[in-house]
Amino acid sequence: MLNKVAGFLRSRHLVAPGDHVICAVSGGADSMALLWCMVLLRKNLGISVSAAHFNHHLRHEESDRDQAFVRDFCAGHGIPFLCGEAEVLPGKKGLEAAAREARYGFFSSLDGKVATAHTADDNAETVLMHLVRGTGLKGLGGIAPSRGNLIRPMLTVTREEVDRFLKEYFIPHVEDSSNASDTFLRNRIRHGVLPLLQQENPRFSGNVSRMALLLREDEAFLSQTAETAGGDCAALRTLPMPVRYRALEKLLKENGVREPEAEHLRLADRLVFSENPSARASFPGGVTLGRVYGRLEALPEPEENREYLLNVGETLTVPEWNVSVICRQAHEICSGTDRIPFSPCGQIRLRSRKTGDTIRLPGGTKTLKKLMIDRKIPAHLRCRIPVAEDDAGIIAVFGIGGNLDRIQKNLPAAEILFLPADRENDTE
Repeated sequence: MLNKVAGFLRSRHLVAPGDHVICAVSGGADSMALLWCMVLLRKNLGISVSAAHFNHHLRHEESDRDQAFVRDFCAGHGIPFLCGEAEVLPGKKGLEAAAREARYGFFSSLDGKVATAHTADDNAETVLMHLVRGTGLKGLGGIAPSRGNLIRPMLTVTREEVDRFLKEYFIPHVEDSSNASDTFLRNRIRHGVLPLLQQENPRFSGNVSRMALLLREDEAFLSQTAETAGGDCAALRTLPMPVRYRALEKLLKENGVREPEAEHLRLADRLVFSENPSARASFPGGVTLGRVYGRLEALPEPEENREYLLNVGETLTVPEWNVSVICRQAHEICSGTDRIPFSPCGQIRLRSRKTGDTIRLPGGTKTLKKLMIDRKIPAHLRCRIPVAEDDAGIIAVFGIGGNLDRIQKNLPAAEILFLPADRENDTE
C-alpha cells in the first residue's frame, strides 16, 4: 500500500517537497490508514503531515467518541491535530449532502493540501451510483484525484489492502454505525451490489477505479478542446458532437444554467443548427438562449411594448432605448435618417414596433420586421427601436428613416430629431 500511494502521489503530481498535507481523519479504517501512510511517507516525500477531524454531531455520543479517538491517537504519536464542528441540518438535497457541504467547507478553509481517504472501492461505488442515476463520460470518471486544495492519494488502493495495512502496523480504528444502514444509495451498493460483482472478479473495484482515472483524462482532453469554441454557430457546427456538447455545457453554465442535463444540451444543439437566425429556447433558472444571427447568446427577458406621448416643443428621453427624441417647429427643411420634417396630425406617440408595421422608403414599402432582419438587428433588440407616429400613421423610425408618405417638403412643418440619449443636448 505504501508503494501504491507514493507512486500515485508522484505520478499525479499531487504533492511536492515542502508541502503541508492535512489528512482528513474520521477515525474509520480508511482514514486511519491514510494518516499512518502519510506519516510513514513524509520524510521520503519531503512533506509535513497533520490531521483534521470534522464533527457533524449527527450520531451524538458516537460522534464525540470519534473526535476523542482521533485526537488521542494524534496526541500519542505527535501528530498535529485540528478539529472543526457544526450542527448539520438537512438541506434541499438531504442530510448527507448537507453534511458533506459542511465538512468540505471546513477542509477548504485549512492552510495546506487536504488529503481524503477515498479508495478504489469508493471510486467503484461512485461510478455505479452515477450509472444508476444516468451519466455520461464525466460521471464515469468517478472521483477526481484532486480538486482545489483536496487530494485523494488512495484511489488505487482497495479496502482489502487497507485492512492488511492496518493489521501490519497495528493501527486501531473506530466503526461508524451509520455505515451499516442501507438508508443511502452508496451503502446499498456497498452492501448488496459490489460484493456480487467482486464475486465475478475480485479485482472489480481496482479495475473500475483505473478505468475511471483513464476516462477522466479523456474527459479533460475533450473539455479542453471545447474551451475556445465560444458561441459562434459556424465554428460549433464543425466540431465533433462530444466536443460541441462540452462547449455548449460550458456556455450554458456561464449564462446561469447551473447543472445542464442531456435534454438541455440537445436543445442548445438544435439552436446551433437552426436555420432561423432568431431561434430561441428556454432553460432552467429563467435563462433564455437564442441565436443572434451567427452567434448563440443569452437573451434578456422580453420587454413589454412601451408607448410615450410627445408634443411639439417637447423632448422625450427613454434611457431603456438609449434615445432622446426632440419634437419642435422646423425653421428649415432639413431631412435625414434621424431628422424628419412632417405635418402633425393629432397626438404624437413614441412606441415599440408592432406586428404589421410598414414604412415607405426610397426602395419601396417594407415591413419593419423585414427591414430589421435585413439590417441584422437581433430580434430581442427590435422592441427597443422607437417608432414615431401620430393619427395619420408612422412618421419615422429611429435609425431607419422617415416615412416618405409623411415627410413635409415645405414650411410650415414640425420636425422629429432622434439622438442617442447621451447626445440629447446636441440639437443642431
